[in-house]
Amino acid sequence: MPPATPGPLLLLTFSLTTFLLYSQPILTVASPAPAVSQSSSTDYIRSSCGATLYPKICYTSLSRYASAVQQSPGRLARVAINVSLSKALRMTAYLSNLTRQADFGGDHRAEAALQDCFSNMGDAVDEMRGSLKQLWQVGAAGLSTDSFQFQMSNVQTWMSAALTDEETCTDGFEDVADGAVKTEVCDRAADAKKFTSNALALVNAYAAAGTP
Repeated sequence: MPPATPGPLLLLTFSLTTFLLYSQPILTVASPAPAVSQSSSTDYIRSSCGATLYPKICYTSLSRYASAVQQSPGRLARVAINVSLSKALRMTAYLSNLTRQADFGGDHRAEAALQDCFSNMGDAVDEMRGSLKQLWQVGAAGLSTDSFQFQMSNVQTWMSAALTDEETCTDGFEDVADGAVKTEVCDRAADAKKFTSNALALVNAYAAAGTP
């Protein structure tokens, strides 16, 4: 059985904690880097997003961070994971509210599907946080090529697991009758998956580069 649904205050605290832990480093890592023009940085992001399944979403969501990313595949991967984490957190908050407010009319399959989706999205959030923690270790000075590849394989594993959990989120709705709740949950989950898929593609590109 999934864990008890957290209250809105707990979710808000979790969201703010995640923001403080992971958003701030994005803004600070760029400060010591050599200056790169804004246009060059956005061109780099556009080119990198070409390797993703959803390049338009990728560029639109990441280009605003061009000054922080500059032309670094590592920074780009970190920003992409942060953006996908933000989407997953909003999805989790939405599901938390829905489990308390939705009227399933005695449809236990719909209720169970929603609880499963909430649990899977929570797992995806944890896995993205794990990938970010691992990715920050990749930037350590003096990291050997073997250590880089090992740590990046862990990042890839975390992000792949997060994407799988997001994909599994809506599996339980296959046996649920069509309706407004089912449609909205599945649409929101599909949207979140696109950001995670893009983040994984950028992580894979960073790993393929072979250097920290």
